[in-house]
Amino acid sequence: MLNFKKDIAPIGGWLTEDEGVFLYQNAKKVNPDDTIVEIGSWKGKSTICLAKGSQNGNQATIYAVDPHIGSSEHHKMFGKVDTFQEFQQNIKDAGVEQYVKPIRETSENASKNFHKTVGFLFVDGAHEFKLVQTDIKSWFSKIKDGGIIAFHDSWAWPGPNFATAILLLSSSQIKNPKLTDTISFFEKTQKNSFFDRIKNIFFLLYRILFGRIGAIKLSRKGTVIK
Repeated sequence: MLNFKKDIAPIGGWLTEDEGVFLYQNAKKVNPDDTIVEIGSWKGKSTICLAKGSQNGNQATIYAVDPHIGSSEHHKMFGKVDTFQEFQQNIKDAGVEQYVKPIRETSENASKNFHKTVGFLFVDGAHEFKLVQTDIKSWFSKIKDGGIIAFHDSWAWPGPNFATAILLLSSSQIKNPKLTDTISFFEKTQKNSFFDRIKNIFFLLYRILFGRIGAIKLSRKGTVIK
């Protein structure tokens, strides 16, 4: 189970309770023969949500990809950083070490030697437009049909906002887009329909009009999700 207030909130990072629950619930559903890939782990806040879900679900492995030296926005806030030791300690303290395999590499480099099927991809790395596009190009082909791809800060930062908008408008392999606070997520499909593409357009309009509700909404008190 996931107790967000007790287990997740004290860890450094940026994640609302509803976003944590979203990660937990989707990780529970991933088949044991597939994998969960997280791009951008920081100190393990979202990683633990994924791992708790896997622990209480089908026990799929989480591959946590992060060089742990921070992105440009981290450098502006904190200067030079190295979060790997704190990440490892937080994963250990949460009791989910066996479900998490850290890959201390850039997203692009890690993808070159990754040959497993991805059932759930969570993208929360560097937020520059070109780097988000690189994440998409590097990992999209590895996601199974029916798998879920999710982007954090998808409207709060220009990079993820524009990159996800382009993907939704141009890809013939995306359908059923939805929004949880700042996370936009959708299903990969072999070929979407004309109706699916219309829904993708309406989703973008909805996100423009109502997405920022997630920015002003306070997370609920620490509920326990089973």
